[in-house]
Amino acid sequence: MASEAIARQAVVIGAGIAGLAAARALSDHFEQVVVLERDSLSDGPVHRPGTPQSRHAHGLLVGGQRALSELFPGFERDLVEAGAVLVRSNIDIRFERPGDPVPQRDLGLMNYALSRPAIEFAIRQRLKSHANISLRDRCRVSELSASPDGTAVTGVRFEEGGVASQELPADLVVDASGHGAPTLALLRTTGLPLPEETVIGIDQGYATGVFHIPGDAPADWKAVLTFGGLSPTSARGALLWPIEENRWIVSLGERHGDAPPGDVDGFMAFARTLRTPTIYNAVKNARLDGEIVRYGFRDNVLRHFERLEVFPRGLIPIGDSICRFNPVHGQGMSVAAQEACLLRALLAAQSPPGDLLQGLAKVFLDKIPMLIETPWNVATFDFMHPATRGQRPADFETRIKFAAAFMKLAADDPDFHRLTAEVQHLLKPRSVYRDPAVLQRVLPLLAQG
Repeated sequence: MASEAIARQAVVIGAGIAGLAAARALSDHFEQVVVLERDSLSDGPVHRPGTPQSRHAHGLLVGGQRALSELFPGFERDLVEAGAVLVRSNIDIRFERPGDPVPQRDLGLMNYALSRPAIEFAIRQRLKSHANISLRDRCRVSELSASPDGTAVTGVRFEEGGVASQELPADLVVDASGHGAPTLALLRTTGLPLPEETVIGIDQGYATGVFHIPGDAPADWKAVLTFGGLSPTSARGALLWPIEENRWIVSLGERHGDAPPGDVDGFMAFARTLRTPTIYNAVKNARLDGEIVRYGFRDNVLRHFERLEVFPRGLIPIGDSICRFNPVHGQGMSVAAQEACLLRALLAAQSPPGDLLQGLAKVFLDKIPMLIETPWNVATFDFMHPATRGQRPADFETRIKFAAAFMKLAADDPDFHRLTAEVQHLLKPRSVYRDPAVLQRVLPLLAQG
């Protein structure tokens, strides 16, 4: 039972990372929290149809790990017990970027490398210790219930196990459905404006294989990230990441071109075309675990809910319902966890006079742009490819020059290298780069061209 309940029941749509983290954030403030998931939830780390991208490489940034540890104290220990591989950033990671390399240094940051299903299962196990949280699988939400004027959400309608539609009342509904379809459908049917969207079209194609790590695997790295060449049209890249049970998960990707093949021979042939041979040499004699799987990602999408003048009471979108990131940047799970921590902090704050839920969505959505700014800035670098669709930032060329200067300075200065890693891992906002002491060091590099 919640110790500081502000209402009776909250409903979360979706049992992905965003939904599970949100359920924990709500559990201290609602008598009951019900998570509705359309897939079956197995008693183990199993891939689900609703998350087809889960078969590809996933990584929690350190900022995401710490957010989940805030929600679930000791969670990093859970990851270790689930078989996580400890990866020191960035001494255990070989970054193969074009140009001058940045040295492999121990930056004092630790990644816990696991598959996506193992991470989800570890969170679901934690939620079992909260008696007021219930996970109901095979429940497909069909629509949100709302007041006649659409200004307040009162519950959800759903089908459970194929049984006819039923209604579940709720004081608060959190839409962690992924694409945000329930929220958008409600806005349409009630005549409320839809949020403006910023879209960056990348047409990213992936192919992934899981391999048993061979006995003669290299000892000077645990993970490899291979970037494309200096030409903007050289868009082939790859990630080799360790996961539980002494395996590597290897994802190959290309934008605006032929997606990597889904057969073993084609996969290996594609790997041989990468700018460096590191990943191909690592897996060419490794034993494949299962089959090669493919996935396509069309657009980065950021919905500006904060710009809406009216938003229904009792409804909060979260995770991909607000922003879908290019998976190659590895930000989605971490941003979702940080959003759940934001929601928890707002609920824990001193209640304003009157109904706390009346203003909760507005306060939450108004704070999202600041939380999203740093990871979305990374997404804008997808404009490096000339075929990328969307409105390129007016200062894009300046951003590119700053990024190159940051890389050069990071190669020479371990402290600055650590700072860039902390921004990359969502531990610090990118606004730290505007600090006068930082600019004093970077501006001379920009002047050198």
